[in-house]
Amino acid sequence: MADDVRRWSDELARDPASLVFLQLGETLRRQGQLDLALKIAMRGLERHSHNTDAHDLLARIAVDRGELQRAFDEWDMVLRLTPSHIGALKGMAFVRYQQGNTAEAEQYLRRAAEQGGDAEIEAALARMRAGRGTRDAGRGTRDAEVGTRGEERGARGAETEPRPAPRAAHPADSRALFADILGEHEQTALLLDDQGLVLAGVYLGENGSDVGAEVGAELSGVTDSARRAARHLDIGDWRAIVLETEVAVVTMGPSVGDGLLLVAASKATPLGLVRRVLDRCLERARAWLGGAR
Repeated sequence: MADDVRRWSDELARDPASLVFLQLGETLRRQGQLDLALKIAMRGLERHSHNTDAHDLLARIAVDRGELQRAFDEWDMVLRLTPSHIGALKGMAFVRYQQGNTAEAEQYLRRAAEQGGDAEIEAALARMRAGRGTRDAGRGTRDAEVGTRGEERGARGAETEPRPAPRAAHPADSRALFADILGEHEQTALLLDDQGLVLAGVYLGENGSDVGAEVGAELSGVTDSARRAARHLDIGDWRAIVLETEVAVVTMGPSVGDGLLLVAASKATPLGLVRRVLDRCLERARAWLGGAR
């Protein structure tokens, strides 16, 4: 990947009008180098102001930077250029959902589905409708809510699409240690010790059961492997690993005493947002492990 970045950077230096800025900007975004990715995208747009992919790239960078309205405006420009752009419709739905406007978010998802959307869009629509129906019926309470967005996909391991974690029954509930950080979005967090045993957090499967123990068993030894790989590559201490599966985005970071913290979110969640959630959960885990449990 480093060789690709160097090669694309060299090509862009030779030819500032090259469209290689799209690959370079996206790679930098995925690496978390958002300021540099933004600079590359903006320079590219100066020369290609009507390029759909360039506006789409800038929108995704904006989301990762937490600039939701800017992302929405860029995706709006994408639709002006390409009215059937499914990615822009999904992105605008995500922004409106994050802003609390679920009705408008559903409208954008419907438009995406009409353009030939995939199973992910249909699942998102189903969850949104189910969530609206649950709210209208007044079932359950906010503090006891485990999942009101309808049926979730998932099985075992880190490739399971995460369900919302349960709210804390009281501050000492280790299963809900990260609940206030995660909110009600489709993401979950799990704190493991050096043997892969669950210390805190929860990972819910499709039937609502906690599969954290199975996930921990699969991830046992990841910290040691990551440390050896970083030492072999001479890149310093490892700080995070990001994986994208068919149904989820998963990021992991080292915790206290060779432990591991895992945060998983739906595939539609921007990588930058998942990384920020990981950082906040790591801070919470360090404070919790350092105090009386």
